[in-house]
Amino acid sequence: MIEPRTCLVTGASRGIGAAVAARLSADGHRVALLARDVTALESVRDRLPSPALCVAADVTDAVQVDAAVGRVEREWGSVEVLVSNAGAGFAAPLVDTSDDDWARMLALNLTAPFRLVRRVLPPMLEQGWGRIVVVASVVAKRGEAQVAAYTAAKHGVLGLVRAAAAELARTGVTVNAVCPGYVDTPMTDGTVEAVAARSGRTPDEALAALARRQPIGRLVDPEEVADAVLFCVGNAAVTGQGVNVDGGAVQS
Repeated sequence: MIEPRTCLVTGASRGIGAAVAARLSADGHRVALLARDVTALESVRDRLPSPALCVAADVTDAVQVDAAVGRVEREWGSVEVLVSNAGAGFAAPLVDTSDDDWARMLALNLTAPFRLVRRVLPPMLEQGWGRIVVVASVVAKRGEAQVAAYTAAKHGVLGLVRAAAAELARTGVTVNAVCPGYVDTPMTDGTVEAVAARSGRTPDEALAALARRQPIGRLVDPEEVADAVLFCVGNAAVTGQGVNVDGGAVQS
């Protein structure tokens, strides 16, 4: 376990982000929680054993991101561990995906992580230590029907991770991605509803169909994704990787 660090987790109000925050806090790190819903952030904060800071911001707004990181720096010092988790999916046939749909997916799932990495990197380089983990997706490594915009954004963010890791390999800063499959989170609940609406299945049938797509036959638990994030934070020799947490769906 590494010494206590100052961490920033985006999308921290629920799901994977909340699980990652809990694991970091349990290991003694200070965790800044970032999301749009401050009430939900406070609920997460109140369950953490170590000091936590709630920062309300929209990661797609460059001004808000800069201000949010600036607040962490003023109150705690520079961000030493960034977990860029905020994201969302969108499903539609390619021909029904509008320019706005495409732009929204890239803004949230690709441009926002890029801005966060760029913003926190200079102090990491100055001190010669940093950990950056982006929560991507299994579709960062394979194409999937009905989610062209989301898939393209996640492929892009994995490329960002790999390029940054190559550039920073000798600096003491590692950059990795964690690539979950279907996780038991509110985001997957939305996917279940969309699948049910499109297919005429019941929500339970749609959920079972998603679970069957993973060789382990179930959804991934958010804590299992958090375990992979903590592995990337703790191991200085792991960089430029896309760590699959998908029940064996993609073997790479």
